[in-house]
Amino acid sequence: MKLHSIPTGNLMLDGGAMFGVVPKSLWEKRYPVDSNNLCNWSMRCLLIETDDRLILIDNGIGNKQDDKFLSHYHLNGDETLKGSLRKLGYEPGDITDMFLTHLHFDHAGGGVEWNRDRTAFQLTFPNANYWVTERQWDWAMAPNPRERASFLKENLLPMKDSGHLKFIREEGELFPGFDVRFFHGHTEAQAIPLIRYKDRTVAFMADLMPASVHMPLPWVIGYDVRPLETMKEKQAFLEEATAGQYILFFEHDLYTEACTVEMTEKGARVKETFSLTEFFGN
Repeated sequence: MKLHSIPTGNLMLDGGAMFGVVPKSLWEKRYPVDSNNLCNWSMRCLLIETDDRLILIDNGIGNKQDDKFLSHYHLNGDETLKGSLRKLGYEPGDITDMFLTHLHFDHAGGGVEWNRDRTAFQLTFPNANYWVTERQWDWAMAPNPRERASFLKENLLPMKDSGHLKFIREEGELFPGFDVRFFHGHTEAQAIPLIRYKDRTVAFMADLMPASVHMPLPWVIGYDVRPLETMKEKQAFLEEATAGQYILFFEHDLYTEACTVEMTEKGARVKETFSLTEFFGN
């Protein structure tokens, strides 16, 4: 098995939305913000290479939305999903499994694209199964007012119409060395992968904890539908991660790709930061 970080570009989001009730006077000391109160966030995915599978976790925002939609997020950075895959020698058709932690547009938008003449949508990964929890899919098909703008039908329906959509109904091992856990604070049945790699566990944090600065329990993003549940889930998970010496891999932290955790008198905190390449040397 090999793990590869896959940058797909960055987006700007309001600092207040990303730090919830935490006062700006606190969070701006730890995460940069511009004069419009916007912070820059990565859309970093993870590629897992095994003997017989090529598994991609999340796929970024994509590029099929119109200019008005994309203008709200000030996309930036030189990396693209396909470009990052090609740097590793892979084409979209090589992906066997497209694993989606949840269906918000910045996690699932890159899995569907326009066809060549822009008359219809097609799968970006035509040979892949698209995996998502069944409860998240049902949640997205009947969205609540808070999340409606995050679930875009053009990102979702082509997965089903193609026949490539596969549901995850239970927690546990989905592939060898690849376990799935459900979390419900950010959105219903967000799926967090735990990957056993070189005698360590690598947790793809998605929006359970978008960045390393979100480690303190009250630092919960404003997009969460159940913020109190997020706090409980984070506490239990961080205690487990500390005991198990997990490596946390961050999807949205522009400045920190991964870290380890230690328990302090103030609770769980970042111990060491690094990239996967720096830590594992692959």
